[in-house]
Amino acid sequence: MTKAADIMHPGAQWISATETLDRAAQLMRELDVGALPIADENERLCGILTDRDIVVGCVAVGKDPSRARAGDLAKGTPRWIPADADVSDVLREMEQHKIRRLPVIDKDKRLVGMISEADLAHHLSDDQIAEFVEKVYAQS
Repeated sequence: MTKAADIMHPGAQWISATETLDRAAQLMRELDVGALPIADENERLCGILTDRDIVVGCVAVGKDPSRARAGDLAKGTPRWIPADADVSDVLREMEQHKIRRLPVIDKDKRLVGMISEADLAHHLSDDQIAEFVEKVYAQS
């Protein structure tokens, strides 16, 4: 059976909730990613920051990204999946919560990777991808 660890992008990096949004954007550019998990002071997942969040939640409303913090944009309960979870569990989690990126956590609760739509596209059948797209992008 295919596991989350088999399809994830390994070596994901998180950003501190206290880090500025301009630094987050720089790190996204350096890593060539569109999202970063946000960790609190105890190194626990407290959200995910996307490039769109920075634009819409900061720049577009006239805030200064050199002063705004990643944690300011962390909302809701962050979703994640264990590295040994079956791919069907990954799909169910992403589809149920209509999310496009999912952090992967090891047994010690450390971030070990991220699963994105691109990762799904590289590892799943066309039928699985079609069902994912239908469920995640469907209007509620």
